[in-house]
Amino acid sequence: MAQTSITLLGQKGLTAAVTGTTISFNATDKKIVHSANGFGNLKTNDIVTVTNASTASNNKDYTVATVASDGSYVKTHEATTTEGAGANISVTHSGFISNKAKGDGYYSQPDGIHTVAYHISDTLPAATTIKMQGSLVTIPTEDDWFDIPNSGATPDLSTKSFTANFTGNFVWTRVKITGITAGSITKVLFNH
Repeated sequence: MAQTSITLLGQKGLTAAVTGTTISFNATDKKIVHSANGFGNLKTNDIVTVTNASTASNNKDYTVATVASDGSYVKTHEATTTEGAGANISVTHSGFISNKAKGDGYYSQPDGIHTVAYHISDTLPAATTIKMQGSLVTIPTEDDWFDIPNSGATPDLSTKSFTANFTGNFVWTRVKITGITAGSITKVLFNH
């Protein structure tokens, strides 16, 4: 089979943080709710970081599964703890996950060789981490993904593009980018 090249992730930038006393959490539905419809700029597969100085019960990163059409809530892949509005809570956009792409394992290719090229803006902070994730499951859930060693890097801004090669018979792959506080991802190209 001929090699396949795709754009795994196109131009992505951050949206403004949402802060206030109108944010609550619903554990039953894995929701973060904003009563003033403040989540309209978030998208599926965005990563958000929740910070609440009053209680740490929901302080962590969440991956957005869906966004309400009116921006009133986001459903997350990760569990939330029920918490009412009232405290000053901040929901900060801090990263992205790409859609899944077929890896060599999907096609039963024996070599398992994959290449990824990352193109970034020159304003990404040093704390940004870019890595590939893989899954060996035909229909993966969020729990089925794992980090692929040596498949990414923390950009040092000495270059705006860098590549990585990795080997494995992954059925699916995707890119995960975290720790962004400024700048943007220009594109991520993937070849197997």
